[in-house]
Amino acid sequence: MKKIVKKLIAGMLFVGLCASAAACGAGDKGGQSSADGGEKTQVRVAYFPNITHTQALVMKNKKTLEDQWKDRCDVTWTSFNAGPAEMEAIFAGEIDLGYIGPVPALSANVKSEGDVQIISNTTNAGAVLLKRKDSGITSLSDLAGKKVAVPQMGNTQHLCLLSILSDEGLKTVDAGGDVTINASSNADILNLMDNGSVDAALVPEPWGTTIENNGNAEILLDHKEVFLEGNYPTAVVVASQDFIEEHPELVKEFLEAHEEAAAYINANMEEAQSIVNAEIKETTGKALDEKVIQSAFSRMTVDTTLNKEAIMKFAEISKNEGFISKVPEESDVFTTEFH
Repeated sequence: MKKIVKKLIAGMLFVGLCASAAACGAGDKGGQSSADGGEKTQVRVAYFPNITHTQALVMKNKKTLEDQWKDRCDVTWTSFNAGPAEMEAIFAGEIDLGYIGPVPALSANVKSEGDVQIISNTTNAGAVLLKRKDSGITSLSDLAGKKVAVPQMGNTQHLCLLSILSDEGLKTVDAGGDVTINASSNADILNLMDNGSVDAALVPEPWGTTIENNGNAEILLDHKEVFLEGNYPTAVVVASQDFIEEHPELVKEFLEAHEEAAAYINANMEEAQSIVNAEIKETTGKALDEKVIQSAFSRMTVDTTLNKEAIMKFAEISKNEGFISKVPEESDVFTTEFH
């Protein structure tokens, strides 16, 4: 009851919480029977059809969780295209475990007062800062007076850009400076660079490679230069505190499978790329060019180790920019139960 009150105070959409708790419990009348005659637990996993969510795509493709829990759980995978939509699904009790960017994860953590927690890392880096070839930009200081695109206000790439501008002594128009930030979908950013509507863009892979290969843009900052020498998370795993408390053993087993998937990917990169591309095609209807996915993978690292320092740095930037109301305590962001 305390958590529900906290969530209501935070103004979040937790209407489905009680129904969700019932669906996860042994008393769910709509569940299927397990091998021992009990009800199967419903495990609902969220992910993006992005290469940065690579462990999710590999596990989904190989049915890792379904095989591991075949007698105990029913696993459902739900694809999202944006962090806010996934957060709302978590708040509504529709998702138990989710792959998501670190900044939306922090926002969810703060707004739920710690009821959404970060439990593992997924990938690091995986984003580049591009400039239009005829933009006149030769260095970061030349971003003054320019228009720079990001996929979404308040997302990981946006916060990285704000950090870059701050380091250069530059400010956005909203902050009294002269750098205009344009939030558009990655596909639209490709067109905006082509028609000269923006001068630069900070985008995740595979869009960095796609825009670069299109011929009208080139790299200004590579993946290891964008933020903290590339030692920052592009995607993390979150879990609802309810699910952690009700099913700690399942969370532990999920994390073991997640880490095994990371080890498999790093040891079998070409095969993993093919699997990821197949899953992207199944979800979006279009596969990536083989050279694009190879380049995209080379600009990120698959690593389950949480960089808490980097995530808390994102929290500071988010608070300073008004995207979250406070910088949370580290102990409220990360669960230590499984580490």
